[in-house]
Amino acid sequence: MGKMIPNIALGLALICTAAAAQPDPEVQALTQQDHKFMRSQRQRIDDLARSGLGRQLNGSRENDLGILQQLLDKKLVRADKTLELQAMGVVLGDFLAQDPSAKWVTYRDQRGRSRALQIGNSDYFLFPVTMISRRAEVGAEVDVDAIFEKANTLMQPYRQRLPFQ
Repeated sequence: MGKMIPNIALGLALICTAAAAQPDPEVQALTQQDHKFMRSQRQRIDDLARSGLGRQLNGSRENDLGILQQLLDKKLVRADKTLELQAMGVVLGDFLAQDPSAKWVTYRDQRGRSRALQIGNSDYFLFPVTMISRRAEVGAEVDVDAIFEKANTLMQPYRQRLPFQ
């Protein structure tokens, strides 16, 4: 069951599966096919950055999120390019997944199958793949750093506490 805790201002939602009156979602580890697809999505963004900006993804949050912002600002990825926008969400999600409490999973509910970040072993999930695309597709201004910061803040209460914290 999933309860969505929305943040309308940034188009973010944290879903708690234990709180709503919907059937339990199916949550599983990513398959090899998921890993392959996500690698191709990352490569898609790196290729766009190299050809359009003369830059490349390097794993640094400042660099890579800056590249995502530039791709949007320079209209190298337009609002009608859902695959590219969602590829940007994979890159964004990778930085959120660096938190030791977050892991990529597949999440299947009545709406379909998605790649999501599960926060710890909880029933809380973020869907970074669509965080950029949903805003861009409706013509809203996209601030990649603000989306990252808000998602990171949403995760905070559900993170696993390490001993002595």
